[in-house]
Amino acid sequence: MSNQETVVSALERRIDMSVPLADIEKDVEARLKQMARTVKMPGFRPGKVPFRMVAQSYGPQARSEAIGAAVERVLGEQIRAQNLRIAGYPNIEPKEAAGAEALEFTAVFEVYPEIAIADVSAHEVERPLLEVGDAEVDKTLEVLRKQRTTFVPIERAAQDGDRVVVDFTGRKDGVEFEGGKATDFPFVIGAGQMLKDFETAVLGLNAGEVKTFDMTFPADYHATHLAGQTVQFEVVLKKVEEPKLPEIDSEFAKSLGIADGDVAKMREEVKGNLEREVKRRIQAKVKERVMNVLIETHPIDVPKALVEQESRQLAENAKKDFEARGMQTKDLPIDASWFAEQAARRVKLGLIMSELVKSKDLQAKPEQIRATIEDFAASYEDPSEVVSWYYSQPQRLAQAEALVIEDNVVAWVVGNAKTTDKATSFDDLMGNAA
Repeated sequence: MSNQETVVSALERRIDMSVPLADIEKDVEARLKQMARTVKMPGFRPGKVPFRMVAQSYGPQARSEAIGAAVERVLGEQIRAQNLRIAGYPNIEPKEAAGAEALEFTAVFEVYPEIAIADVSAHEVERPLLEVGDAEVDKTLEVLRKQRTTFVPIERAAQDGDRVVVDFTGRKDGVEFEGGKATDFPFVIGAGQMLKDFETAVLGLNAGEVKTFDMTFPADYHATHLAGQTVQFEVVLKKVEEPKLPEIDSEFAKSLGIADGDVAKMREEVKGNLEREVKRRIQAKVKERVMNVLIETHPIDVPKALVEQESRQLAENAKKDFEARGMQTKDLPIDASWFAEQAARRVKLGLIMSELVKSKDLQAKPEQIRATIEDFAASYEDPSEVVSWYYSQPQRLAQAEALVIEDNVVAWVVGNAKTTDKATSFDDLMGNAA
């Protein structure tokens, strides 16, 4: 048998293989003899079926297996000889027979790219700085208060922030339109549940008042039959309720899980949780910049087979996410090609990080994994139970290990690049609207 490797592109390879027919026939005969020992046929005891009948019934199967084994063996020998790292599965293409003494095939496959770890010292990584103090705790408590807002009836005109209950009827050219009518409909003025012009029309009304007004829907309104159309609404205001925020007292502390209602203890717990969240967000921003640096400094080609595989996985994850949200995905077309760009980036980063971990000895150490899991568990009521949960299954532990490896890669880049610290505001870091 003979073989010859051809470089098609940066990553694609072709190997022409020639397998002697004599070797295949010898393997076919050996396989049939093995089958003959146990094969069953009507009228014969197991193992007593004539070899001719076994060959007639099972010959095609044996030949197919023999050819597959021969191709796999030859390809494997060539891959080991050339020290090739195959990405995905080879595509085996039969060739036109050059003679009667051999079967010829071509294996087409991709290899992993060769990656040399680049110098990152000229690249900059900006690291946000934020110290959690009383002001940040106060802002967080204010958010928690707003989440627990209640509404109480009030005898006055509706204001911004009030919850109102209305009946309304919408008409276009004097005719009621679909979706334009409701009874006892509640909404908070300024919360964005209704269009701005609708909310503005309700402002200043008292309970029992009726108002008729014209309103034009936005050109990009989701209901296409109303987009850009001018209609008329009649609104009856039935109830006005003003917001009431809870006081920051012992009852509020208890609602946050502080059993004895100690407000000082509540503030300390909020501060501790906030510090952990701030730390995670800073790490996430630094990690994002580090990953960009790795992409910028390692312009490598990636195997199409791996990108396609990752695209399919991302599509499947998207489908599962839709299902988890209660959506029916049976007839929902989710094309893997939609995720090709994201998949290519993920594959590229995975290959670069893998080489970086190997060449710079950045594997996760047991004590790092333990510290990461304990950090996860710290915000739970019983941290020891969460730690045991992670260590009870290898898959969960592997997830923590992967995060530690990512952290090690980030630390290496930060340690070797130009790192600058920049003070950031609480609102910017947390993504709060101005």
